[in-house]
Amino acid sequence: MKISTKGRYGIRLMLSLAIHYEKGTLSLKTIANEQQISEKYLEQIINPLTKAGLVKSFRGAQGGYILSRHPKEITVGEILQVLEGSLSPVSCVDSPTCPNSDSCVSLSLWKRMKNALDEVVDNTTLESMAEEYLEKELGNPRNNK
Repeated sequence: MKISTKGRYGIRLMLSLAIHYEKGTLSLKTIANEQQISEKYLEQIINPLTKAGLVKSFRGAQGGYILSRHPKEITVGEILQVLEGSLSPVSCVDSPTCPNSDSCVSLSLWKRMKNALDEVVDNTTLESMAEEYLEKELGNPRNNK
């Protein structure tokens, strides 16, 4: 199973908002430059995140985007659920309509895989990702000029 570009870029967009959470709104242009992602592509990603209530948008000269909740209250799982849907490796995990589901040995494997993945993304907050990002930035000699 692979997370799509939309999911990966969505995490990076939300990471930028988490890093700047205490500093006010960020424009998509700023995020695009910071994360080296097309601004047009970010426009497509921000809409579902806003509709899901993870991000607030503000218009005007000082407008932009901000997280709707503190970064410690938003998980990677929430973001991926909005952008990717279910993270099940196979569709029968979410809706076991297969006539063999009662005797299918593979189904228990797929369920364990989904549970393991959910455990990671549902227990990883934007705050913890932002902290790790900042630690790596500070530890990178190229960034300490």
